[in-house]
Amino acid sequence: MVDPITLNKMKQHYQEYVQPKVPPGAVFTAKKNGSTITAYKSGKVLFQGNASLAEAAIWGTLEQKQKTTIKKHSKPATIFSPPKNISTLSIIGSDEVGTGDYFGPITVTAAYVRREQFELLKELGVKDSKNLKDPQIISIAKDLIHTIPYSLLVLHNEKYNTLQQSGMSQGKMKALLHNQAIGHLKEKIGPEEPEAVLIDQFVDPAIYFKHLYGKSYTKENTYFSTKAEGIHLAVAAASIIARYSFVKEFEKLSEKAGILLPKGAGSQVDIAAAKLMKKHGFETLRQFTKLHFANTEKAKKLAKFEL
Repeated sequence: MVDPITLNKMKQHYQEYVQPKVPPGAVFTAKKNGSTITAYKSGKVLFQGNASLAEAAIWGTLEQKQKTTIKKHSKPATIFSPPKNISTLSIIGSDEVGTGDYFGPITVTAAYVRREQFELLKELGVKDSKNLKDPQIISIAKDLIHTIPYSLLVLHNEKYNTLQQSGMSQGKMKALLHNQAIGHLKEKIGPEEPEAVLIDQFVDPAIYFKHLYGKSYTKENTYFSTKAEGIHLAVAAASIIARYSFVKEFEKLSEKAGILLPKGAGSQVDIAAAKLMKKHGFETLRQFTKLHFANTEKAKKLAKFEL
């Protein structure tokens, strides 16, 4: 069983893998990497398939028997779990925003926070961004970007759609972006070395590094955790800067569209996309949206039959 917040996070996480048909009482069904994930309104989440144990482990939703199995047979998950003292170390934290939003880009930030900066960041209001509203995030980020070293990458939708249509999954895009942001930041702070790197986990570490095949990366002292914003201020800071950038980019898109674009991937998004389509044509969606989301087909139906 998962709480409503986690259920919503899962829905966004699996957005690109969502199937059109769902069983009664289900919020969504997704198929990813050999596993089928079905989430119910009650909070129950069912994982099925060859990769189901590893996929479920990301969310901590396994029964005790399954947890024991993973502990025995999935050593990499232990290797890349952060040490107990991670919150006391000077580290690079990495997080992304916008992956579940139909409109707007994906923004990825890596941020370096030294232990002597912990109190200052707390005074600035840095904490888990899920507990902050956009106006608070903007206010904090304006101070934060002048306080700590960071690397920010923005993947706009035109490039996103090109990569996705070439066969690249959103998961691989995120892995490449995280790795690039971390690499840029390490160059920026060099010769100083962070004591660790903590990535807000969106995929099993083994798959993350598989996505990086052919790229330069470091496994040593690199850790992954879900809800990493609550584990270290570096990830919380990265999330705030990424969100700040996302909000600014979103405002630019709304201005360019000539209509107020809603965030997320709900019914209001379908209506806005339909209006945009009728105003500028279908091809305009390429620069505003993640075309492979189910919202595209819903918007096409609205544009044709209702608006």
